[in-house]
Amino acid sequence: MKNNAIIIVCGEPKSVFLEIFFKALKYKTYRSPIILITSLKLLKNQMQKFKFKRNINLIDQNNFNENKLNKKSINLINVDLNINLNSKKITNYSNLFIKNCFNIGLDLIKKNKSYKFINGPISKKTFLNKKFPGMTEYIATNFKINNCAMLIYNKSLSVCPLTTHVPIKNVAKKITEQKLYEKANLINQFYKKKLSKKPKIAVLGLNPHCESIHKFNEDEKIIKPAIKKLIKRGLKIAGPFSADTIFLKKNRKKFNVIIGMYHDQVLTPMKTLYEYDAINLTLGLPFLRISPDHGPNVQMFGKNKSNPLSLIRALIFLDKN
Repeated sequence: MKNNAIIIVCGEPKSVFLEIFFKALKYKTYRSPIILITSLKLLKNQMQKFKFKRNINLIDQNNFNENKLNKKSINLINVDLNINLNSKKITNYSNLFIKNCFNIGLDLIKKNKSYKFINGPISKKTFLNKKFPGMTEYIATNFKINNCAMLIYNKSLSVCPLTTHVPIKNVAKKITEQKLYEKANLINQFYKKKLSKKPKIAVLGLNPHCESIHKFNEDEKIIKPAIKKLIKRGLKIAGPFSADTIFLKKNRKKFNVIIGMYHDQVLTPMKTLYEYDAINLTLGLPFLRISPDHGPNVQMFGKNKSNPLSLIRALIFLDKN
């Protein structure tokens, strides 16, 4: 099968990613060959630290040949990394390394060498430097795509924040009918195409109990009209619902996707319910992009205590699609 390899950009070198990557490889064997993009020096260092043994198959990015990929080895594209591996701090010195890794991975996608992409956690504060709200927008911009959605996916329940890494004081200004319309349609298309089912979507209101003491109520003026248009288009969607009760067990049974107005409105209850049993999907891209649903966690770097479940779920999902 052509271009079925899973490309993995390790991301922040001072993170728990390689630890959980080794654990994910021990968990099961994946049908798709895996291409890892990181530093050979870093990889060997971490393999030694965690006593993980696996053959390394070096791949030439400029002379890529899918037939040379080995499912039983770590297929590695080496990227030079000149930082002190004993340091436990995330610094700006890793930014160029991360950028080079992403450039290689995304270039392989653009050349149709694969359509499956995972990136490890990134320190947004140092890498993005306020140029993008998050990695979702960083990757989408690389493909000149304006309409994308962050979906934190679990087979029982998924959530999508209408606005992503936006300060609370700016959220209300970012909510529009068009944005809700676009996100809901992306979710609907994804569920139908990749999961062969129609999603049942709940939309949350912005204000407590969907009420406002101000003259302009976003729930009435923006969210409700968008939902009505989406219902006319045939989507199974309802709302706005109050955020303080939608995640109750009896309400969760009615829906498999919840769209919230801002990041923590839906990610906090989602992570409370499922912890690491979820993956971060970017909808709207011409390929499947996933990241494990957690950050670099530099405090746990090298401690062998990190949970690999989110990465395992990401690999299993891409292995099947």
